[in-house]
Amino acid sequence: MDKRIGTITIIITERTSQAQKVNQILCDFGEMIIGRMGLPYAHGNLHIIALIVHATTDEIGALTGKLGALSGVSVKSSLTKI
Repeated sequence: MDKRIGTITIIITERTSQAQKVNQILCDFGEMIIGRMGLPYAHGNLHIIALIVHATTDEIGALTGKLGALSGVSVKSSLTKI
């Protein structure tokens, strides 16, 4: 299956209860993550993580599915072929 380069944006609104779970999931899928940037947005009490990934659509779907299943976590992805 072809690998793709893409971005995944994660917005966390329940940091105290979900941060550890989000970080564990990202660690589990670490081999596909090229880069990661995290930004707290205190005004909105949001925490935003931007990922650059290189993986198959199935692998990316597994990662976004696990993250999106967490309460207080929103996930969006954008992919392109290499």
